[in-house]
Amino acid sequence: MQAETKAAADGAPAWPEDIFQSLKRYDVRQVAYVPDAGHSHLIERVIGEPSMRAVSLTTEEEGIALMAGAWTGGQRSVLLMQSSGVGNCINMLSLVQIFSLPFLTVVTMRGEWGEFNPWQVPMGSTTAGVLELSGVHVLRATTPEEVVDVMEAAASQAYNACTPTAVLLSQRLIGAKVFVK
Repeated sequence: MQAETKAAADGAPAWPEDIFQSLKRYDVRQVAYVPDAGHSHLIERVIGEPSMRAVSLTTEEEGIALMAGAWTGGQRSVLLMQSSGVGNCINMLSLVQIFSLPFLTVVTMRGEWGEFNPWQVPMGSTTAGVLELSGVHVLRATTPEEVVDVMEAAASQAYNACTPTAVLLSQRLIGAKVFVK
């Protein structure tokens, strides 16, 4: 059996393109990610964009160090991850606070809407709280119509006000995963 994401019959959803366009408007040059089905369309767009550098990570906390280096080198970056990866970042989030780094992460949620995997539920249910306790402002998109406004608000906060910000993309938005035989 393998896990699959329920996809719309008419193809890829529009909201990954909305996020991609927001990142372009804010001149994001480096996109760090751990491969994730929920971010797959966005990652493909970044890989195909000459003005952006997609950096595949082995663990999410590496992304925070990459973001610090990008900022030091004069570039904006974003970290794409799944909610289960947020727990890996707790110690590294101190860098964001100590050095006042502009920090933007886009998190696909698990452990919520229709979750089949019990291992995803604990971190999924505490992701927002963990980020907030780590000094990160949390915004959430639950419907495709919210994504543009939430992403624009988050990018403005992160890059203009230097407020560490996370966008949580609800599991209802990205689609519940199911086992397929």
